[in-house]
Amino acid sequence: MVRNDWLALMLRIADPVLRSLAERRLHEKLPVEKPDRAMYACLEAFGRTLMGIAPWLELGGLDGEEAVLQKKYRTLVRECIDAATDPDSPDLMNFSEGYGQSLVDAAFLAYAVLRAPEALYQTLDERVKLNLANSLRAAGRFKPFPSNWLFFSAMIETVLALMGEKYDPAPVDYAVRKFEEWYVGDGAYGDGERFHFDYYNSFVIQPMYTDIVGFFSERDSKYSELLPTVRKRASRYAAVLERMIAPDGTYPMIGRSICYRFGAFHALSHAVLTENLPKNISPAQVRCGLSAVIEKTVQGGMFDSDGFLTTGVYGSQPKLGEVYICVGSLYLCEAVFLPLGLVPEHKFWKDADELWTNKKIWSGFDMPFDHAED
Repeated sequence: MVRNDWLALMLRIADPVLRSLAERRLHEKLPVEKPDRAMYACLEAFGRTLMGIAPWLELGGLDGEEAVLQKKYRTLVRECIDAATDPDSPDLMNFSEGYGQSLVDAAFLAYAVLRAPEALYQTLDERVKLNLANSLRAAGRFKPFPSNWLFFSAMIETVLALMGEKYDPAPVDYAVRKFEEWYVGDGAYGDGERFHFDYYNSFVIQPMYTDIVGFFSERDSKYSELLPTVRKRASRYAAVLERMIAPDGTYPMIGRSICYRFGAFHALSHAVLTENLPKNISPAQVRCGLSAVIEKTVQGGMFDSDGFLTTGVYGSQPKLGEVYICVGSLYLCEAVFLPLGLVPEHKFWKDADELWTNKKIWSGFDMPFDHAED
C-alpha cells in the first residue's frame, strides 16, 4: 500500500460519519445494534474518527489533488463540529448524560483538537468555539474510573488550556502521578493497579500520556523533566507492537476491544508521527507492516451496505464485541492512519519497502535478539 491507498481507506471509513453529521442526520443514519448504547454512539463515532484523521487535516504544504481533498474535508469537519455542539442542532451530541461514557469520547474529540489546533479550533467561528468548549467542559464533570479513563479527564483539561479557557490542572497531575505508580516496566503501564494483557497501552495510555506531558512540558518544568522518560517508554512499546505483526499481517487477538481492529496499533502509528521510533526500527518497515495489517483486515470485510463499520475483526463477528461495543466505538480504527500527518516526502512514505521484524525472522534473516529496556 502507498500513501494514496492509506488516504483512500481513511476517508472511506470516515465518510459515512462525517457526511451524515454535516447534514445533521447522523443520529438518524448510524446503525444502532444495542439500544442501550444509542445515547453514546454518535459521539463515539465522531470523536474517534476525528482523532485519527486530525494530523492529516492539520498538515501543511500539500499540493495537487491531495491539497484539494484536504481543503474539502477541513470545511466538512468544521460543519460537523458545529452540528455536534450546537444546542439547536438535531445532531447535538450527548456530552452530559448517562454514566460517563461521554467523558471518553469527548476526550477523543478533544484529542483531535490537540492534534490539529489550527484546522479544528482556530478556524472555527467564535460561536462554535464557545459551543465546543462548553461541550467539553460538560463531559469533564464526570469522575473517571481509576484506569486509562484518568487520561480522558486529563485530555479535556489539556485542550481547555490549549483553547485559552479556564481549566483544572488537578486531573492532569493526578493522571501523571497514578500512571507513574502503575508503570510495570519494559514500556508498559498497568491499566489501574493491575496490568491487563490487552491493547489499551496502545488505544489510549501511551499516546495520550505522551501528548499531554508534551503539551504541559512547555509550561511546567516537572513535565519537561518527565517527558524524555515517557517518550522512551512509548518508543519501547512501539517496538513491542511492531513485533506483534505476523508475516501475514495478522496479530494476536488478546484482551478487550479487539473490534477496534487496526486501532490496536495506535501507539505504533503515534511513534511514527512523533518521530519516536526506536533506532533499530525503520519507518519503512513500519509502513510495510502496518500496510499488511490493514490489507489483511480489509480483506475480511469491514463495512455494511451503507458504508458504516461492522462489529468484528475479520468481517462481521458480533460475538467479539463486549457489552460496551457499538458501531460508534469501532471508529477508533482510524488511529492507525496518523502517519498521513507526515508530508508525502517523509521517509515513512518514500523509502523503499522493507520487511518488518517477524517477516524478516520467518524469512530466515539473522536478527539481533530482543530484550527488555528497564
